[in-house]
Amino acid sequence: MTPTFTLRPTQAEILKYHGGKLGISAVPGSGKTFTLSALAAQIITRNVLQPDQDVLIVTLVNAAVENFIARISQMVQIRGLIPNLGYRVRTLHGLAHDIVREKPSLAGLEDRFQIVDEREAEFIRTESANAWLAGNPGQIEDYLNPHLEESRRDRARRQQLPALIHDLALAFIRTCKNLALTPEALRRRLDSIPAQLPLAEMGWWVYDKYQQALRYRGAVDFDDLIVHAFKILNSDSDYLARLQYRFPFVLEDEAQDSSEMQENILRLIAGHGNWVRVGDPNQAIFETFTTANPRLLRNFITSEAGDRRELPVSGRSGQHIIDLANHLIEWTNSAHPVPACRDALNPPYIRAAEPEDPQPNPPMDRRGVRFADRKYTSEEEIKSVVASLKKWLPDHSDWTVAVLVPRNFRGFEVIEALKKNNIDYVDILASTDKTREAAGVIASILAYLSDPASPAKLSRAYEVWHQCLESRQLEHADQHSGDPQKNVLQDTAGSTSALLRKLTNVENFIAPHPHMDWLAMLGGLPAPEIVQPIEKFRMVINRWLSSVILPIDQLVLTLAQDLFADPADLALAYKIALLLRQTAHDHPDWRFPELTSELMVIAKNERRFLGFSSDDTGFDPERHRGKVVVTTMHKCKGLEWDRVYLISLNNYDFPSLQPYDNYISEKWFVRDGLNLDAEALAQLDTALSTGEYDWYSEGVATEKARADYSRERLRLLYVGITRARKELILTWNTGRQGEATPCLALSGLMGWLDGR
Repeated sequence: MTPTFTLRPTQAEILKYHGGKLGISAVPGSGKTFTLSALAAQIITRNVLQPDQDVLIVTLVNAAVENFIARISQMVQIRGLIPNLGYRVRTLHGLAHDIVREKPSLAGLEDRFQIVDEREAEFIRTESANAWLAGNPGQIEDYLNPHLEESRRDRARRQQLPALIHDLALAFIRTCKNLALTPEALRRRLDSIPAQLPLAEMGWWVYDKYQQALRYRGAVDFDDLIVHAFKILNSDSDYLARLQYRFPFVLEDEAQDSSEMQENILRLIAGHGNWVRVGDPNQAIFETFTTANPRLLRNFITSEAGDRRELPVSGRSGQHIIDLANHLIEWTNSAHPVPACRDALNPPYIRAAEPEDPQPNPPMDRRGVRFADRKYTSEEEIKSVVASLKKWLPDHSDWTVAVLVPRNFRGFEVIEALKKNNIDYVDILASTDKTREAAGVIASILAYLSDPASPAKLSRAYEVWHQCLESRQLEHADQHSGDPQKNVLQDTAGSTSALLRKLTNVENFIAPHPHMDWLAMLGGLPAPEIVQPIEKFRMVINRWLSSVILPIDQLVLTLAQDLFADPADLALAYKIALLLRQTAHDHPDWRFPELTSELMVIAKNERRFLGFSSDDTGFDPERHRGKVVVTTMHKCKGLEWDRVYLISLNNYDFPSLQPYDNYISEKWFVRDGLNLDAEALAQLDTALSTGEYDWYSEGVATEKARADYSRERLRLLYVGITRARKELILTWNTGRQGEATPCLALSGLMGWLDGR
């Protein structure tokens, strides 16, 4: 039987499109990917394309590319056509890459240019930022809080400033590239104005050294691809005309997350005028981290599009959750006490589907939305959520459930609590929990091998080795925390680790002489349950020490064979080995300490581990029924669960421009609460300004950044609410210092629900 696709009336209206510029506002769960796929399939089957023409569909992430390809292929097959013909689906960066690969000389690149990945780009920026700090130790002093005690000031210099300067440089470089501004052009502007712009000077210096390092490698980064593609399209009118002919229709998904440069590339390709942009400005939650600007899509819909439509119907959530999300929009527009925040969210409001809809909403349940009825500390909030899950899960094994957090660190705390309570979970934070654990195990062993005289590192190596040994021994045993065998293993591991840490001469343990054996010198032989594993560990550690002459990838695989039995862990170790081999190739002067530090970055979740990201492979909550998914509100876009917990909804994670709010981008060691990233970009604006009065005024940019951040956090709360299908629980905590309060929006929602 041939499958059919049922369209809602609002979706059917969009399929009446025949050409021109169309802007579509789509609410969460409205089926925009389905609608855009159906529109592409319809254009293909109208016989308006020539044999050498395609509909171009542009989206945000690789997982969405595969989704579009599968949907469109199925839809054109239903219509009797050959799949995979008549359309091309690309991410914006993939499209830019295609353009640059075809015409590299127009971008000043060699034919075989390289693209540095996220890891290498971060390394180059960090090196450049550290070089600036080393060469200009006093230039940042003026921005430090003058009231800091000298010990805290010294700690800020050593521990905080390098990361701050790197983050500033990242924002500065991305903004320059979004403006197609080279270091050379910026230098000319800085030299031409009389104003003192120290942060812009610092940003230029790091940017210049960063680009020099890329040129030395014959490489570009992902932002360069966008800049070079734009440059090529502007410099070769014949090539642009060929692209415009090949892609007579451009369909853009997730348009609220496009930057100005990305928008301009699509505007050039859509010079024929057939451009459909679909998105939800209310879900624009990446403005703080990227050069994305939700105002671009709003301006397109209101001012540029010849036709504008809405996809307001959603079958995702019950009416009680829809009402809450709609009230957040209404409260923001009319009741937010700060006028600057009132445009953060805008209609269309979400409408429930009709009863006969192919995706009907879950039943209305007023008890399905619950707010925390008490004031929690940070620890108490997590205990409460875990206790709720422990009570709820046994009767809901067929439901999907998620705990959504505002930041990764909070997610790690939730995961640790779930582990202690033996609750099954799925981690889709920046890198997977299993990846972090495997990387941490190998990094701990490498840390000892790079410093074999250290008792502390030997002790840590023993701990992770023993944990792996314990996993093997208990693989088929009861994993309950009350298992006595497990408790014995844990106790002996702790005792032995403490003994090893007290070693004064590690060699007496590793390579004992007949009369200088550490075990015999303890003053009383330890119990057999301690002696046996420690003797086995001594044998293993000697084998590892003899393997340090191997190349780093072979050494990692050797360690993995002794440490891991699970095929998934061994696969991760293989991936880690390849990563370190590439790192060693890129940095031939690096030895164990540097390579170990690189691995610890992954173990601490400070950088996404390429190849293991759910962004690349997609994530389906339906595959994890009965397990608790833990992720951030930023990573949950496009996903949905039957029950959702939104936690940490306080005025630190969700500030609202109130006098008592704090902002994560404003550091404790910087004077006057300045946001130095924002101040640096304001100084950049001054350098590029042509107006007589467009001069930099310190603090103005910080205030604007606070407003932008507060607006974005309202949208983030909206995204979190609209992930829930049937049940939603919202909680807040008093923060690390015990001073945080419920965020303003949460108080508004609680008051509205109480008054119903």
